[in-house]
Amino acid sequence: MATIALEHPDHPGHRGRVRCQLIVVDGPDMGRAVPLGPTAVTVGSDRACTLPLGDTGVSRQHLRVRAEPDGQFLVEDLGSTNGTLYEGAKLSALQVPAGATLRIGRSTLRIQPEPHELQIEPSRSQRFGELFGASLVMREVFAVLELAAASEVTVLLEGETGTGKELAARAIHEASARRRGPFVAVDCGALPANLVESELLGHVRGAFTGALQARRGAFARADGGTLFLDELDALPLDLQPRLLRALEMRTVRPVGGDAEQPVDVRVVAAAQRDLAAAVAGGALRPDLYYRLSVVRVSLPPLRARREDIAPIVRALLQLRGLSPEHIEGPALARLAAQAWPGNVRELRNAVDRAIALSPGARSFAELRWHMPVPGDRSETSEPELALDQPYAAAKQALLHSFERRYLRALMDRVDGNISAASRAAELDRKHLRTLLRKHGLVPGDEDDGSA
Repeated sequence: MATIALEHPDHPGHRGRVRCQLIVVDGPDMGRAVPLGPTAVTVGSDRACTLPLGDTGVSRQHLRVRAEPDGQFLVEDLGSTNGTLYEGAKLSALQVPAGATLRIGRSTLRIQPEPHELQIEPSRSQRFGELFGASLVMREVFAVLELAAASEVTVLLEGETGTGKELAARAIHEASARRRGPFVAVDCGALPANLVESELLGHVRGAFTGALQARRGAFARADGGTLFLDELDALPLDLQPRLLRALEMRTVRPVGGDAEQPVDVRVVAAAQRDLAAAVAGGALRPDLYYRLSVVRVSLPPLRARREDIAPIVRALLQLRGLSPEHIEGPALARLAAQAWPGNVRELRNAVDRAIALSPGARSFAELRWHMPVPGDRSETSEPELALDQPYAAAKQALLHSFERRYLRALMDRVDGNISAASRAAELDRKHLRTLLRKHGLVPGDEDDGSA
């Protein structure tokens, strides 16, 4: 039986009382948390506290919290200087429910369900939509996605680039009661910051320069169906409250408009990095994170499930009209030995490249594979030193070679998406484009606003 990590009690299969945690949702220590139980936990600036805080407005021993047998939580102020606020009023000792928010110093604490483990059987299927996998870890993922698809819960998908987050979102939509409605995907990271709000919520005519006619936003276009928000961690902070309101109220107000428009949308969100870390770092609002991560699923990288390479290749060949039989031999061993930083997307590209380079091939054994061989000197050995050149010229030649190899590999990894490459390399987008032009990896006259 598999164990799958989820983030919220309101999901299919949940039973029994939920364990809660006390978490800092705002303030200098945002993201820090401590589990709550019958043994009281203390909060304060003293390092001896169960939950020590760096907030200078918090007393050394500020408050104490303990879970009660009836499911409530006893909160006691320990004679703090600035007090403990609950619903705007100072308390000395009070029983509060799960979900209660407390204010101490410059910090906001919340009592909420802690991430827990859901015991479910792995799926018997080796595919979910266009996702394939015979490994135990993928069948565990499929089991959760199958349950989530049968409900209306919001799903948060996390995983490296190329692990299939959009495929998972589409499969959830196709397996749900909303399958006859639209599926709308928005890449928050590929949109200019000044257009994200308009893309999500729409705009009225004349709302801003260039708004020559009204436009429906993604929420309105997805009405009755599913909205997929990819690269959620790239969403500007100032827009996050409006997205949260749309999720909570199920209404949107277009940019420049006065009237709220009701929408009936199921949201699936995705990100490459751990969004809990984005919350702790201040890049994502904690209330938005908790609203989106009702069910959180992490898609494993291909290197963590190499036994799935053969079934994935088999499925890809079948979809492309080739024989799916006899996926074996030295070529398969070569595929299994690759690092696959681009994950399933990179494997799919390798299959398509092999087919293109093998005209007339009808089976796996007839394909000609073109990829780096692990240990190949051309890929792993140190570059030749130009000792016949002056130091400065030799150094420049090495830097030029490094830049070109790095940038080519980077763009291959993100399928040519400059916005994604900019984030992965932690380079300014315009500077990255200048480097790409320098090495002939994008057209020299390409407009700076393109992705």
